[in-house]
Amino acid sequence: MQKASFTFDAIVVGIGHAGIEAALALARKNHKTLALSVSLDNAGLLACNPSIGGTAKGHLVRETDALGGEMGKAADETCTHLRMLNASKGPSVQSLRAQIDKYRYHDRMKQTLENQPNLTLREGEVKQLICSRGRVTGVSTVAGLTYTAKTVVLACGVYLNSTVIIGSILLPRGPSGFARSEYLADSLIKHGITLQRFKTGTPARVKKSTVDTRVLEVQHGEDTPYSFSDAGETVPDKKGGVCYLGYTNAETHEIIRQNLQLSPKYGGLIHGAGARYCPSVEDKVVRFADKERHPFFLEEEGGKTQEMYVQGLSTGLPAEVQLDVYRSIKGMENVEIMRDAYAIEYECIDPLQLYPTLECKSIKGLFFAGQINGTSGYEEAAAQGLVAGINAARRLEGKDGLILPRESCYIGVMIDDLVTKGTQEPYRMMTSRAEYRLLLRQDNADLRLYEFARQAGLLSKERLSKAAQKRADILKGKARLKTRLPQKQVEAFFNAIGEPPAKSGATAEECIRRNAVTFAGYVNHFDTFADISPSAAYDIFLGVKYEGYIKREEAAADEARKVGDMPIPPETDFMRLNGLRIEAKEKLSKVSPRTVGQASRIAGVTPADINVLIISLKSKNGN
Repeated sequence: MQKASFTFDAIVVGIGHAGIEAALALARKNHKTLALSVSLDNAGLLACNPSIGGTAKGHLVRETDALGGEMGKAADETCTHLRMLNASKGPSVQSLRAQIDKYRYHDRMKQTLENQPNLTLREGEVKQLICSRGRVTGVSTVAGLTYTAKTVVLACGVYLNSTVIIGSILLPRGPSGFARSEYLADSLIKHGITLQRFKTGTPARVKKSTVDTRVLEVQHGEDTPYSFSDAGETVPDKKGGVCYLGYTNAETHEIIRQNLQLSPKYGGLIHGAGARYCPSVEDKVVRFADKERHPFFLEEEGGKTQEMYVQGLSTGLPAEVQLDVYRSIKGMENVEIMRDAYAIEYECIDPLQLYPTLECKSIKGLFFAGQINGTSGYEEAAAQGLVAGINAARRLEGKDGLILPRESCYIGVMIDDLVTKGTQEPYRMMTSRAEYRLLLRQDNADLRLYEFARQAGLLSKERLSKAAQKRADILKGKARLKTRLPQKQVEAFFNAIGEPPAKSGATAEECIRRNAVTFAGYVNHFDTFADISPSAAYDIFLGVKYEGYIKREEAAADEARKVGDMPIPPETDFMRLNGLRIEAKEKLSKVSPRTVGQASRIAGVTPADINVLIISLKSKNGN
């Protein structure tokens, strides 16, 4: 009998959104990879809301796609409802959000993993992390199997010692009834990894036929050419679905207030830090007591189920109270709950223990990605998984890690925040976290990340060629901006949109600068960009519209890079640097920043400390 081989180049623990991207990246870089999960049925599980994208999260999906990730393609293929959030605002805060058929998404991702060459998919709970002389060497499972590898990516989501809480009921399990990881957290502690306990939650799932949707406001998807991925030439028709908008009321709030003592948070059962920007309905009633109502959305879980997700009404209240809360709402007087809402607590690591490559500082070859790093959200997880997978592959190949600067992408902002500042609550990506968000628009992700994508080596020649062609199209289009447009055509256009006439006609650039001129209006009326791609034309259009703001942000980003990119040698002993305050020495020693820019963002490190650091570095370099 031939003996089974348990030796791999890389092991990925977890096949949620982070694990999928990490495993695919490693396998596609021709490394023999094992993906382990407590259950194969949770591959790509949308355990909370059935959606991909949203404010700033849509940027992360676009950037993940630009680097060769899978989430954007899967979201496009399984989308049922699509909207551009903040469409009435500036382009820096516009974000794509899609409702997803969660069951089709799971099937699609599981099949992708199963059919990927160099990837072995295996069900099994990891019991121990195996290390030797400061390096990871493999893992062992509760079934008694040992797998060896030179790199390991831990993408365990919220499964480490997770506890589902419904009222006063504590259930030792993971999301959606899946088994939790019982032993790995203890193994991490034994290897010196510091853990912290966080909390999140999810609303009930209700039966659609028991909701009177006629009294709720219908939210239609948009018939637009938007997509998350640039992989395809055309965008499939995928905006036919609807969701429904409703509101809580005074009766709802009174039921919650009367039962606050039964809430696991207010009753003292929950000790983990919760997500500030995704509060439970109890938190909303307490924190915003002056509000007469709170909105919620009913979203379909999939095309072949009546289950609907009640976004905005997550709770940990007892099951019988949940029913009273939901039935107090207009349109839901006779609603049936199919799955109870719950809160969930879980272990995650302190991300200050990681380098910007997401490799552990104390154990070589060990990478962490996703919610185990203290983040919330599928999109944040997928982006980290891709970065961890790319860098695990580069370690196997003897290459330096790929670090994404915060000036270049939202992924870089997120990772820099995590490994420099840490997080005391589930971290959520927001546009306000980026200093140069007008430069980091979702429409130009492929341009911003082109060089990083080339280094990562995951994009096909066709995708790289497409990005290069977009660059060429932009140069071609920009050269036409000074072209004077036909005066009669300009007059008719300005008259139609209520703009004052141009006495001597107008160039393409002058026309675009007019306040009332939109991208759709311009391209439908003039053929300036007729022979170049719509995405390139849109980038040019925005470049003209926001030229002054963009130039200011570019100048600020360039200035920040000049100082921020100054490297700090890994062997630097901050405790021995004269002139630094004790607090700064301790904070710098804990984080071990790679650059002066990263050091400047550490809480407790002042500008004066940074000046001392720069002087010290220059003196050592003989400058």
